[in-house]
Amino acid sequence: MSWHTRLLKPLQKLDPAIMTGVVMLMLISLAVIYSGSQESIRIVLAQLLRFAIGILVLILIANTPPERIRAWAPALYATGVLLLVITLVAGKANLGARRWLGVGPLTFQPSELMKLALPLFLAYYYSQRENVRHWLSAVTGFVLIAIPFLLIAKEPDLGTAAQIGAAGVFMMWLAGVRRRWFIALIILAAISGPVLWHFLHGYQKERILTFLDPQRDPLGAGYHIIQSMIAVGSGGFWGKGWFNGTQVNLDFLPEAQTDFVFAGFAEEFGLVGVLLLISTYLLIVLRGLVIAYESRDAFGRLIAGTLSLTFFLYIFINMGMTTGILPVVGVPLPLVSYGGTAMLTFMVGLGILMSVHAHPRIHE
Repeated sequence: MSWHTRLLKPLQKLDPAIMTGVVMLMLISLAVIYSGSQESIRIVLAQLLRFAIGILVLILIANTPPERIRAWAPALYATGVLLLVITLVAGKANLGARRWLGVGPLTFQPSELMKLALPLFLAYYYSQRENVRHWLSAVTGFVLIAIPFLLIAKEPDLGTAAQIGAAGVFMMWLAGVRRRWFIALIILAAISGPVLWHFLHGYQKERILTFLDPQRDPLGAGYHIIQSMIAVGSGGFWGKGWFNGTQVNLDFLPEAQTDFVFAGFAEEFGLVGVLLLISTYLLIVLRGLVIAYESRDAFGRLIAGTLSLTFFLYIFINMGMTTGILPVVGVPLPLVSYGGTAMLTFMVGLGILMSVHAHPRIHE
């Protein structure tokens, strides 16, 4: 086998549809970040470097057999829980929250690891259960979800905790757990809502109240969402044009490169650009669901389906909070927002999807 054949062999595991979507999102990200950063080449190069690392990780995971990924699941879950406990005890505090661990000059959020570790471990568990409709399957699943959920909520980071909890519920639903358990969960959440309100932190209550009425504090808590909605609405059908977004370039829109990057994109590229962006995301999500449907083993089907639905959830939450239909919870727009940790998590997830596609049946 020649050297160039060996070099190209790992690329054969990549799914063309997903990679097309990833490349398009990378180009969109670089364009909107360049505009939102006042044409900063340094920030664009930093994002480009993160993308390069992410692509390498994606290729590595795509070439890893699913049985090996499944074997790692218990250790990843245990490591994630341990790191969350360490974070609460000795993590770096910022604005009253302990969400980060430091390793030398680097910092990372253990909750990002749990976004993948929990679905993987639940897929590992349910793929080996002979009777997932037994009550023990439901109770075990809820306990496995509750442990990281409560630890992350304690940091406090209720938004991330809710995302991870939702991913776990997706997994249990796809695994075939009896529907009565989900109905009971919804009823319990509705009943406990008024009680849980008293345990929320002040800023969490403020986010919910601001979501219900942004105008109650237009220069304070409501400023972000008001400026974001102005940016999205002012884009119109065609948009104002690249570099011509007034909310972004005049610094009215906060976090224009991270959490509110969608608002800046909508202002400059309008409804046409938004439809292109949504179509790109749907390409990835639908392809992931097809991979789940075509998988010939339980683990591959469960993890591919859950990752696809979770990816869609993150997209919906980010677009929802920037357009005012959801509270602001600090969720980045997948593969578009500036940053490294969340982007790497998404790349690993997409790599797992490609691994399931490239290895349709797990060899025991």
